[in-house]
Amino acid sequence: MDTFAFIIHPIDPKRDVSRKFPFLGRVLTERQIDLFSTFFPPVYISEIEGIISASTGKQVQGWFIAAPYTPRRMLELPERVVYRKIIQTGRMAERLGARMLGLGAFTSVIGDAGVTIARSLDVPVTTGDSYTISIAVQAIREAARLMEIPLRNATAAVVGATGTIGRVCAELLAKDVARLCLIGRRERPLIELREQLSGSERCELIVSTKMDVLAESQLILTVTSAVHDVIQPEHLLPGSVVCDVARPRDVSAMVAAVRDDILVIDGGMVDVPGPVDFHFNFGFPAGKSYACMAETIALALEGRFEDYTLGKHITRERVDEITAIAHKHGFRLSGFRSFEREVTPQQIEAVRHKARNRARRV
Repeated sequence: MDTFAFIIHPIDPKRDVSRKFPFLGRVLTERQIDLFSTFFPPVYISEIEGIISASTGKQVQGWFIAAPYTPRRMLELPERVVYRKIIQTGRMAERLGARMLGLGAFTSVIGDAGVTIARSLDVPVTTGDSYTISIAVQAIREAARLMEIPLRNATAAVVGATGTIGRVCAELLAKDVARLCLIGRRERPLIELREQLSGSERCELIVSTKMDVLAESQLILTVTSAVHDVIQPEHLLPGSVVCDVARPRDVSAMVAAVRDDILVIDGGMVDVPGPVDFHFNFGFPAGKSYACMAETIALALEGRFEDYTLGKHITRERVDEITAIAHKHGFRLSGFRSFEREVTPQQIEAVRHKARNRARRV
């Protein structure tokens, strides 16, 4: 049986540590977890069983393993120290017998986005970002349909547009919408991206380093590498959709608390083929995974044991290829989640209703 491993790490320190070590998660503060993670070794989390290709019947076995650093700790420590911990975790995957290694959350974006880590390991590596892009764009298209937002007339925005994932998401969305806002921290890379897209796309392209343009956007895909939330309730247009691909989240929890006229969805939830058992609760319902996990598993099912999505430049061709591979083996965009809770059709209808009522009062 072919094998894979996937590296996770604590994003919400107390919550995520509690999932493996309930006592430590309860008694330690976030700052203590940050500090102690510096000295903690890689952690074996669980075995993953029951994955079966829908087209070939092939089965694969995998493991979750954890690099103990939190996102804040990864940004505080020297890059070489963070690399060393992730590489140590990758060596655990090699000892387990993994033939493919996926990098989750901040382990996939730190430094050169997996290149140095892949060079230091014998097992091939992927960040999973290609399929993350595919599923994020599929999710926002489906959410637009459910919210009755016509794509061809819509204004969309990509927050973090010049990043590894945001750039390709912008390229894909520019083919769908009438107007696309490219949002980032620095204006020059945004202007360069606009120039790259403007030659082939029909839509109007806007660049901004400020969040106030979100007030004009019906569809928002956000994928920054920020440690703290960047999208607040006052930024958003009634009836809009926000697809939050970032981990940690870009969307403030206050949006869910005070804006019942906004649909916020977590980007990247995927149905995994077969009666999969992860033997670990990472916050998703049974049988579902993040898109980055799904890319790692799909490559193992396909027998593509090679470095796959690495570095800061991802091509549209690579996104199309992994989409076809994943579809072949039975991976599909799953239902929507928002702040780790299921989004029901009734909730979507309620958001539409409240947005219409608010629009009438304005």
